[in-house]
Amino acid sequence: MSVDVHADIERIFEEVARRNPGEAEFHQAVREVLSSLGAVLDKHPEYRRMKMIERICEPERQIIFRVPWQDDHGRVHINRGFRVEFNSALGPYKGGLRFHPSVNLGIVKFLGFEQIFKNALTGMPIGGGKGGADFDPKGRSDAEIMRFCQSFMTELYRHLGEYTDVPAGDIGVGGREIGYMFGQYKRITNRYESGVLTGKGLSWGGARVRPEATGYGLVFFVAEMLAARGESLRGRTVVVSGSGNVAVYAVEKAQQQGARVLACSDSSGYVVDEDGIDVALLRQVKEVERARLSAYAERAPRARHVSTGAGGASVWDVPCEVALPCATQNELDRDAAEQLVRNGCLLVAEGANMPTTVAAVQVLREAGVAFGPGKAANAGGVATSALEMQQNASRDSWTFEHSEQRLAEIMRDIHARCFEAAEEYGGPGDYVLGANCAGFVRVADAMHDLGLI
Repeated sequence: MSVDVHADIERIFEEVARRNPGEAEFHQAVREVLSSLGAVLDKHPEYRRMKMIERICEPERQIIFRVPWQDDHGRVHINRGFRVEFNSALGPYKGGLRFHPSVNLGIVKFLGFEQIFKNALTGMPIGGGKGGADFDPKGRSDAEIMRFCQSFMTELYRHLGEYTDVPAGDIGVGGREIGYMFGQYKRITNRYESGVLTGKGLSWGGARVRPEATGYGLVFFVAEMLAARGESLRGRTVVVSGSGNVAVYAVEKAQQQGARVLACSDSSGYVVDEDGIDVALLRQVKEVERARLSAYAERAPRARHVSTGAGGASVWDVPCEVALPCATQNELDRDAAEQLVRNGCLLVAEGANMPTTVAAVQVLREAGVAFGPGKAANAGGVATSALEMQQNASRDSWTFEHSEQRLAEIMRDIHARCFEAAEEYGGPGDYVLGANCAGFVRVADAMHDLGLI
C-alpha cells in the first residue's frame, strides 16, 4: 500500500467515526474492511477519485421508528425499531431482522455494512441491509410476540417490497416471527407478495434448507478451506459456540462430514460431550424445551456442563482442531484466541457476524491459524434466502437435495472468490483480505456503472 493511499484510508475512517459517534461496532466493521483495501486502491485509483469508499460507508437510508404494543396484562410497552437500507447497487436490500435488547443503530449499521460485502460474495443480485428492534422475545407469550410483530410491521411495511427491501430472520426472529410479520404485511397491502420476506414456512412460500443454510454453509466453507490445504474434516475435533439455529446445523453437518463436535455453549455455560454432541438431544433441549444446556448434560452419558458464571471458563478452553464461533459479535477475544493457539487449533471460521475481536483475529493470523471471516463463511444463509426469492418469483419449489446442492456450489464459489482475490491483492491464503477485496470490487464496479449514486 502506498503512503498516500494509507493516509487516505485513515482519513476516511476518521471521518466515518466522526460522523457516526458512539457506534463502536460499526466503527470496528468499517476499520476491518478498510484495512484490506490498500492494494485495491493502488490498482484502481478511479475508486479514490469517485470517493467509492466514502459512498459505501454511508447508508442510502436509515429508518428509526416507534413500536408500541400491549402485553397480556394490558400494559403498554414502547420499543424502537430500525431498518438500515445500506446499499442497493447489486439488487434489493437484503438482510435480517434482529429482536434483542442490545439492538441499537450502531449494531444495525455494523450488521448492514457487513451484509453489503457478504451478499456481494454470493454472486447473487442482492444489496445489503439490516434491521430489528430492542425488543426481547424471551419469556413473552405467542400472543405478545404476535402483537409486537404486527406493530413492528405496521410501520416497516411501507419501506419493503420484493424489488425494494427483503428482510429475513436473525437473532430472536425465527419462523414464528416471520409468519406474524408476513401476515400483517399481507393484511395491510392486500397482496400475497411472498418474496418480500424470506425464512417463511414451507407451506406458504418458504424454501427447503433455509433453516439449515447458515450452519451447513459454514461447514461447506470450512471443508473448502481445508481442501485448499490438502486436508479434510474427517476425524477432526470441533468446538462450536452457541446452541441456536446456526450452531445446531453446523454441529449436524460437521458430524455428517466425519468430524467429532466436542462442545457447544449458551449464555449459562457450555457442555462437553466426549462421544460427540448428540444433535437430536441438543435440538430437543434447545428448540423444543427451550432449556439450558445443563439439561443436555443430565441426559447424555459422557457429557458434563461447565458454568461460565464464575472462574472465567470459556467454551474455547476445550482443545480442538477447528473452532466455529456461532453465537454473537465479539465473543472470541484475544485471551480465547491465545488459548485456541496453545491447544493446537488449526482453523477458525465465523458462523456468527463478527464474533471474533480485532485483537483475536490478529493473534490467529500471526499464529498461522486459517481464519474464515463471517462475511464469507456464514453467507450460506443469505444465499439460500436469495434462492427462496428465486422460487417465489417463479412460483416453484425445489427438493431438499437440489437446494443443498445449490448451497454447496455457492459456498465453493465464495471460497474461490476469496482465495483468488487474496492471491491477486498480495495475501495468498488470507481470507479476510480476499473476502473484503472481492466483495468491495463487485459493489464498487456496480456503483461505477450506475453513475453517481
